[in-house]
Amino acid sequence: MKAHKESQLLICVCLFVFYISSLMSSTGPFYCTLQRNFNLDGMHKFGDVILGAIFEMNFFTAFSELYFTSEPNDPICHGFDILGFRQAQTMAFAVDEINRNSKLLPNISLGYSLYDSCSDLGISFRAALSMTSGRGEPFQLNESCYGYPPVLAIVGDSSSTRSIAISSIVSLYRLPMVSYFSTCSCLSDRMQFPSFFRTIPSDAFQVRAMLQILRRFGWTWIGLLISDDDYGRHAAHSFQSDLAQSGGGCLAYLEVLPWEKNVAALQRIVGIMKKSTSRVVIVFAPESNMLNLMEEVVKQNLTGLQWMASEAWTAAKVLHTPSYMPFLAGTLGIAIRRGEIPGLRNFLLTIRPETIGSQDSPLVKRFWENVFQCKFTSPQGELLDGSASESLCTGNEVLGNIETEFLDLSNLRSEYNVYKAVYALAHALQDMLQCVPGSGPFKGQSCANLQRIAPWQLLYYLGRVNFTTNFGDQVSFDENGDALPIYDVMNWMWHPDGSTEVKNMGEVKELASKVDHLILDEDKIFWNFESKKPPKSVCSERCPPGTRMARKKGEPVCCFDCIPCSEGKVSNGTDSTECISCPDDFWSSPQHDHCVPKSMEFLSYLEPLGISLTTASLSGALLCTVVIGVFTYHRTTPVVRANNSELSFLLLLSLKLCFLCSLLFIGQPRLWTCKLRHAAFGISFVLCVSCILVKTMVVLAVFKTSKPGGSGSLKWFGAIQQRGTVVFLTLIQAAICTTWLVSSSPTPHKNTQYHNDKIIVECLVGSTVGFGILLGYIGLLAVISFMLAFLARNLPDNFNEAKFITFSMIVFCAVWIAFIPAYINSPGKYADAVEVFAILASSFGLLLALFGPKCFIILLKPEKNTKKALMGRGKPRS
Repeated sequence: MKAHKESQLLICVCLFVFYISSLMSSTGPFYCTLQRNFNLDGMHKFGDVILGAIFEMNFFTAFSELYFTSEPNDPICHGFDILGFRQAQTMAFAVDEINRNSKLLPNISLGYSLYDSCSDLGISFRAALSMTSGRGEPFQLNESCYGYPPVLAIVGDSSSTRSIAISSIVSLYRLPMVSYFSTCSCLSDRMQFPSFFRTIPSDAFQVRAMLQILRRFGWTWIGLLISDDDYGRHAAHSFQSDLAQSGGGCLAYLEVLPWEKNVAALQRIVGIMKKSTSRVVIVFAPESNMLNLMEEVVKQNLTGLQWMASEAWTAAKVLHTPSYMPFLAGTLGIAIRRGEIPGLRNFLLTIRPETIGSQDSPLVKRFWENVFQCKFTSPQGELLDGSASESLCTGNEVLGNIETEFLDLSNLRSEYNVYKAVYALAHALQDMLQCVPGSGPFKGQSCANLQRIAPWQLLYYLGRVNFTTNFGDQVSFDENGDALPIYDVMNWMWHPDGSTEVKNMGEVKELASKVDHLILDEDKIFWNFESKKPPKSVCSERCPPGTRMARKKGEPVCCFDCIPCSEGKVSNGTDSTECISCPDDFWSSPQHDHCVPKSMEFLSYLEPLGISLTTASLSGALLCTVVIGVFTYHRTTPVVRANNSELSFLLLLSLKLCFLCSLLFIGQPRLWTCKLRHAAFGISFVLCVSCILVKTMVVLAVFKTSKPGGSGSLKWFGAIQQRGTVVFLTLIQAAICTTWLVSSSPTPHKNTQYHNDKIIVECLVGSTVGFGILLGYIGLLAVISFMLAFLARNLPDNFNEAKFITFSMIVFCAVWIAFIPAYINSPGKYADAVEVFAILASSFGLLLALFGPKCFIILLKPEKNTKKALMGRGKPRS
């Protein structure tokens, strides 16, 4: 906030100075003058078109607060920045190269005015004001104005805070400003900064690049440290916003690094880092902040962290020291795209200090003194800084004979951005001058004129520039003035001999589809851990399939417990927030990670219960067949012939059908078995009970016939009437079944109510009324048979079949009375088992009660199987 408020204050002061200077100007309409002459260090070259630039060629100023007062208050810069000077020389080289290019801006010479910002916002402001209004030196431009002309564009600044302040002023005049190092995402706001461009990607893309790396290694629990300025604050805002949108992680902590060496604040921050379970720390801060932080990290011996560096300190060699590397080795960093500039080294070797009066002399002399560790003397023979020194600079030293970082061009990054910025302005100027009058983009389809070029005209073409550098990189700007985003991914490698190497491990770039693409050579990355593998940095381990995440109250979303899914629910992915219920026909697997078809439960032929019932059914049918065979073989004997043998055979056949119809209740219910089982059951049992009823009626008729005057009873109930009664009673049941099947027939049904994990396949009766009538009709006939047989129980022994019928009906009625509650309360397949058991029990009861005694006589007591024995084996009862 401090830097932002300072920039706003200076904007207001500068606007006020501009306004007062315009009111107090006493010159005539043909002369240009300035109210104040700023004493700024710079480098200048005259040309047809002048480009301005601001570079940080000194680290410090003599005082921190700047006031626009008298000349003696001008700041003094010190702490020479050799890399900032190389950036300035790169621009000078690019301008010189363009001037020698016969295809780019032919017959037009470019000039420049390069100023030193001294890493100070106020000095950068002075430089910007000088470039927008002219410097005021006595150089005649034409007949009406003296002094260096205002520039058409500015290359700079290196600081986001300074670029925000300067662009706020120059944007008022639509003066293009192309930065090579300002990354704050706030500068992409075209409403506030309509004339700002940059050849370095925005922090918004740098943040997305960081997130790509985090996702690649599965790091979701991250610590974030930022600098206390626009760069750090906007980076933190973008990081938090993108992290929340992507859902790819959480911040374990967010701390602001102090600018000063605040020991208490640094101890608190390192203490938080030490207590946190996060193993990954991302730092958006310049190297000066990192130096202060690392001193405290070394003191507290904070190891085991994976550092991630923003572009501000990825290439900071000042951190490559034996004391810091045990902690910082393995750092992954985002770096500006590296490029190659052919011919730059030869150009740099031509730099030499000139005479004291040369306009470039102060900066070049400071550079010379810094490289050769010597001092120049003034014309009076005194050292330039007023101090005594035994090493004097002669100016004849050979730059190529000394090893210096200035000539190490193996890692050109910010310089490459400066180079692209100058060429972008040159190509925009080229496009503007190639305009054909009458088809131009300005009012009346006019074109710009070289003698009267306005900055806003160059601004129009700069936004549409598109070219490719000699290194093969495309340069263009989007609607926000941002360059095509691309970053290199760097890795700090620490070799056994103690040397350090920052090596390129890949790149992150934005594809045409607006998708960020990460290319990373993971196998070659140096990891500063015993395992030599990437660390784990998660608040909670990922929830496996079959579980769901349950957030811990009061903690970030990345901190959670893994709760197993409940029965019938599954989660088939990791980190599922909820478990999904399986469809009706499916159930959760034992691991709850997928749905499996529910097991079908029905009375199967393969299970023990089904096998037992099937065996009993077939045994009953076989027993009926055996009895039929016995009766057929002994069909002429009195036992078989007694009481209408035809009804006996029909009864045995119906009992066999009853045994066999029970098989329809076993096996998976299908539409035809559901329809057939109850119809077959109902008709078979009605046929059986009808035969018993007729046999009972025959017994009563025969007894009446044996009495005096009762000979006519049997006449009206002969064989034809007996058959007709059986058929008639059976047809009634057939009609009931037909009506039931036509109106609301039974259908197979998958019942999921009894059990959650299985499907009970059963037959719905369709119409409960139809099923009730069917059973009721059987019960009615059984009751009538029982009553008639009960009335005939005291008949003489030669008519004692009524006793067996009575007993069989008692068994039959008892079974089916017990069946009803058992059937209702039995779930699923057990209801079918109960019905089958009732069918088999009643059938066996009838078979054994009615035909057991007869078979006993036929097979074991053949002496009693005579008409005499049958007629006289008992005395009549009174």
